[in-house]
Amino acid sequence: MKKITFIGAGSFDFTRELVRDILTYDAFKDATICLMDIDPQKLSYIERACHKIKEAGNYPVTIEATLDREKALEGADGVVITVLTAGPDIFRTDIEIPKKYGVDICVGDTRGPAGIFRFLRSAPVLLDICRDIERICPDAYVLNYTNPMALNCRYLQEMTKVKVTGLCHSVQHTAKMLADWIGADIKDVEYTCAGINHMAFYLEYKWKGEDAYPLIRKAVEKEEIYNEEHVRNQLFLHLDYYPTESSGHNSEYYPWFRKRSDLIEKYCTHSTGWNPGEHAYILNEYFRRQNEWQQDIEKWLEEPEVDLERGQEYAACIFNALFGDYTPFDFNGNVRNEGWITNLPEGCCVEVPVTVTKDGYEVHTVGALPAQLAVIDNTAARSEELAVRGCIEGDKRKIFHAILVDPLTSAVLSMDEIQQMVDEMFEANKEYLPQFA
Repeated sequence: MKKITFIGAGSFDFTRELVRDILTYDAFKDATICLMDIDPQKLSYIERACHKIKEAGNYPVTIEATLDREKALEGADGVVITVLTAGPDIFRTDIEIPKKYGVDICVGDTRGPAGIFRFLRSAPVLLDICRDIERICPDAYVLNYTNPMALNCRYLQEMTKVKVTGLCHSVQHTAKMLADWIGADIKDVEYTCAGINHMAFYLEYKWKGEDAYPLIRKAVEKEEIYNEEHVRNQLFLHLDYYPTESSGHNSEYYPWFRKRSDLIEKYCTHSTGWNPGEHAYILNEYFRRQNEWQQDIEKWLEEPEVDLERGQEYAACIFNALFGDYTPFDFNGNVRNEGWITNLPEGCCVEVPVTVTKDGYEVHTVGALPAQLAVIDNTAARSEELAVRGCIEGDKRKIFHAILVDPLTSAVLSMDEIQQMVDEMFEANKEYLPQFA
């Protein structure tokens, strides 16, 4: 019997969907699913949800729930990390302090001033979790879903010996979106996607063996398709390769879309199905979830039907390849750059094709990114390297430098203004940053 442990199981949507996916594999139908969270109320809800899935599928799976992390990790073959450090009250300072200085951030969970401070808060917590994994279940495979993905994975891959990779669903979701745009069945699509998390690009995208980029270009000429993803379609039209992450996220990684109110109105306000032009959107959404999560969960628990079909997340497929029925699986993972992308920094966290088998991860060499993509990914990756070193060394100066070179921040502020902003963000976060004491 296999054991899969969720740390941060109170992340209801992720845990519920991943448990459902895991139980679609025969090898895991009698596994032990262990749920661990520090919030007993949320833990109780997710335990009920998993029992609902168990009963709907008539699975012989064992569901355990505990507040004790060490107990949860005992005997684990796989560990899923979905923790969120602190909450909306401190997260809002990541958005509102830069906004006060003129840096209008959309989501703030990946890089730039908001993403870096989110990372600095997460790092001590994730390190404690992985130190426990090293001690209690050192052979377990660890899948991280906690953002900022690249920063967190780079830090853990530097500081620990755990077998950790990070997963982001933007690669497969965007591949499906592009297939829909050109009228293709995703089963007939092959692609090579590489870069860094949220700034990866489809270097090849083929439909039935033929280059599909001409079809994608033709599709983007249609007003209704162009208007679905203003920012991403602009990036594609000018950089020649399609990016993986949504327009809302992408709008804050570059200097071209959010440095003026007229640009925000033009590119960021009228696409993606939500309002990435409004900097308060993500804050409102977080506080909505904080206030309404209980009723949302109770509504789901009361629904008579349970969807037992496997979704698009990769965690279950990866675990199945590693210690299930051993069917090999291909995905894009976040790993240390050991020559996989030759024109990005050695050792930085890259998002590249990986084949997983019972023997572990086989990372595929991509070679050099197209020059225009390498320039922008190098800037972001080197900023992340500075942030990771600053976190490890407790060096505020390196954190300042990491934010100083952020493209959106440097397009809006002077060097002195960036220093003042960073100082204010450190002050707001001081109780969460023991590494800088």
